[in-house]
Parts: sequence; C-alpha cells; structure tokens
Amino acid sequence: MDPALEHSNVELLTGAYVDRLETNPSGREMTKVIVTRKGSVEEYSADIVVASCGAVNSAALLLRSANEKHPRGLANSSDVVGRHYMRHNCSAFMAISKAPNPTVFQKTLALNDFYFRSDDWEYPLGEIQMLGKTDGEMLKGEAPGWAIWKPEFALDFMAEHSIDFWLQSEDLPNPENRMTINPDGQIVLHIQDTNPEAHKRLTAKLKTMLTEIGCHDLLMPRSLYLGKDIPIGGTAHQAGTIRFGSDPKTSALDLNCKAHDLDNLYVVDASFFVSIAAVNPSLTIMANALRVGDHLLERLGAVDNRK
Repeated sequence: MDPALEHSNVELLTGAYVDRLETNPSGREMTKVIVTRKGSVEEYSADIVVASCGAVNSAALLLRSANEKHPRGLANSSDVVGRHYMRHNCSAFMAISKAPNPTVFQKTLALNDFYFRSDDWEYPLGEIQMLGKTDGEMLKGEAPGWAIWKPEFALDFMAEHSIDFWLQSEDLPNPENRMTINPDGQIVLHIQDTNPEAHKRLTAKLKTMLTEIGCHDLLMPRSLYLGKDIPIGGTAHQAGTIRFGSDPKTSALDLNCKAHDLDNLYVVDASFFVSIAAVNPSLTIMANALRVGDHLLERLGAVDNRK
C-alpha cells in the first residue's frame, strides 16, 4: 500500500470500523459512511463509495445498513445479499515416502489432470497441489488423534519423509448457504456441504497414486496417508455473497460491480463471484479490481496514466 499512500489524494485510516452506509431520502444515492474510530463517530461522504471488506463483511455491511427504502439491506431488492456463500471444499493429506523428501519449495507444484473431469466421471473433480512442507513439531501438535495407527514411526522421521498434499474442489453456489445478521448485529453463517462426491473422488485418485510414487505401504493394506478435512475455521477462500449479473432480480451488482439499486455504490472483492471454481480466487479478485478501476476512471472522466 505504500506506493498508493505517496499520492496526496490518498489517506489510510487505521482502527476504523464502518458501522453503516446511509443514502439520500430517495434511496438511490450513497450520502454518508458512518465510521467509529478511536471511540468517536465520524462521517465521510464521496461521489462514489466502494465496499471491499471481503465476501462476509461486505455483505454484513450492506445488511446492517438497511433503511426505509432498503428494508432488506442496501443493494438487496433481489434478496441475494448474503446468499450463495462459497468457501471451497478442501482437505490436507500427508503421505510417507520411502526416500527422504528434502524439498523446500514444495508448494510450487500442482496437478490438474482431474480439474475438468476424470476417466471415470464426467464432472470436474478439482485440483491436487502440494502443501507447505511438514516438520516434526507440526506433527506433534496433531499426534494424539492418529499416532496409534503407526506407533513405530518417529514423528521427526515421518516429517522428513512426508509428501504433503492439498486437495481443493469447487463449492457450488446454493442460495441457502448464506450469512445473516442477528438482532445483536452478530454475523451468523448457515452452511451445508455441496459437491461432496467430486471431492471424494479426487481424494480417491490421490490415494491410488501413493504406492506408484514410492510411498510406504506398511502394516495397513493401502499406502499410509494421514488426512483431514478443513473445517469452517480454516477457511481461506470465501466468495459469492453479493453476486453480479445483468438481471437485477437475480443479482445485487451489475457487470461493473455497481449496485443495481444505487447509483454510486460499488462492491469490489470476492463477493461478486457467481462460482468459485477450484483454485485460489485471489488473482481473479485482483483482475476484476483493475477492470472496475478502469471503469471508475472513465466514469469520473479521469486520465488513465497507464495508457
């Protein structure tokens, strides 16, 4: 952010919490951003307001900004704000190689052979990528739950021989997977798993490869692997809660990420996604931000110095 802060017209406020957004009496224009900072309430206004708080908090901000003209929350005449929450289906696995694995930058490798389909299923399974290298101390923190499987393996030995995998499948958009605000203003997440069959099949593909890539097959009838699904507390990718589209009845934002219901409110983060695919969404978020930035320059009549 430092290069941006070198410009005289950019200011960064830290320790600031945006309580709500307010509109004019017609409900079509943003007029105030109400902020609590250092114990005091402050008000800001702008010709254009951009929310970029992340998929959960941007939706929460719009919901708690409900008013007479927007009783279900800002930009929510379609009732999609907070809905279609997606977070990816993820699992972590560790295989034990017969040879030491001294890899340092292990996470630079990935396998997408089954991304769109497999030889025995016509639907996308997802991505298999390497995970950051395990060490003995990490295993000691998790050992009580699974150490009884292979008690003869020293944890440091296992770590030295580990090949670590991250499996990621698409979490399909479901309108009932949503976040809401309770009467106390707390965020409440309602979620049920989607697309479990794809993730199950992707996991099975990995298991069939373990012996072929030189992993141990000791006391168990199949190659040793240690795995766990990633719970909601480990979620890194969230998307879809303020989806964009051309139809105001089924989306909250237009194709430039401006709210259908307001003339000067944009949302530019992972909220606009209508699907999350099976890869990290960060680059898509960045690319869309640049695209919307060009649109805003054009709207404001500003000169784009990059051209």
